[in-house]
Amino acid sequence: MTATTTRIRAEVRAGLGDLALDRPEALNALTPDMVAGITRVLSRWADDDTVHTVVVRSTSPRAFCAGGDIRFMREEVLAQRLDQTMAFFADEYALNEFIASYPKPYVALLDGVAMGGGLGLSVHGGYRVVTEHSVLAMPETSIGFFPDVGASYFLPRLAPGWGRYLGLTGARVDAGGALRSGLATHYVPREHLDDLVKALTRKGISALDGTHGAPPALDPPGAAPAAAVLKVFGETPLAELEAELRVLTDPQAEAALAALLSASPSSVVTTDRLLCLGAQSSLSECLARELATARDAIRRPDFDEGVRRAVVERGTTPVWSHATIEDAAAEDADAKGGTQ
Repeated sequence: MTATTTRIRAEVRAGLGDLALDRPEALNALTPDMVAGITRVLSRWADDDTVHTVVVRSTSPRAFCAGGDIRFMREEVLAQRLDQTMAFFADEYALNEFIASYPKPYVALLDGVAMGGGLGLSVHGGYRVVTEHSVLAMPETSIGFFPDVGASYFLPRLAPGWGRYLGLTGARVDAGGALRSGLATHYVPREHLDDLVKALTRKGISALDGTHGAPPALDPPGAAPAAAVLKVFGETPLAELEAELRVLTDPQAEAALAALLSASPSSVVTTDRLLCLGAQSSLSECLARELATARDAIRRPDFDEGVRRAVVERGTTPVWSHATIEDAAAEDADAKGGTQ
């Protein structure tokens, strides 16, 4: 059985449910119709006894999924259609939670770009395969938003330091970083992905045991964060993070500091608070908190400014509502009665 709808393709072959994202011109950025279509397909397969394994991938080598369609979200907000925007977030987060409890082996092939909502479609599943072309990130602080889709749950549960580093800076990682951090579970070269899908059809999830290998050496050398950088992100309060990174003189620390200082200060403060709370919360609690936070975030000027500079006036520097993280933290504390 083959079905094509709302920019996704779904097919069942000999027990394998094969779902492919098919919006290559937008790097598979998720629309409300795509989220609804994915949810329908996965729900149907969850109750289908003939489906033993599900694989989610892309029809394009450029990207697995670059995230939610932020251009669409900005347009909805500018048109004062906040209810529609929030409905999209609610449906997307419900899909993330559904994937986390999916009753069958769920394999995501993260070939190419996988960011934001793309990680929401994959990290909550049991098996995440990267290739030599994989680029993973949660870059939301750079657009005046915050890492959502359950990131406040999965980022604090990565290897020490990694979650806060990725969440606050929006740093991109390759296959090696994805595996070391815990974002990914397996490595398979791109040229063997089709073979993997065929093997999954024949053998189910055990096929991963015969295809997983070590990723190639990092290129360029030193692209991954050093242990000292991860230690700073893992142990340093936000108010002291800039000073501690300045003490380190290696390129990774400089890159992390530059990313931190170029992000929306309000987004950095919000993200840090959500990660702290998420470390002690269930996925359901994290998603509910993120949904409430999203309603406030999309109405703030930093979201419009960040998305506009990212997709409308590309290459220009955003002007944030706060000059520094300290200023944003002070306002955040005042709004919460002095509590964090």
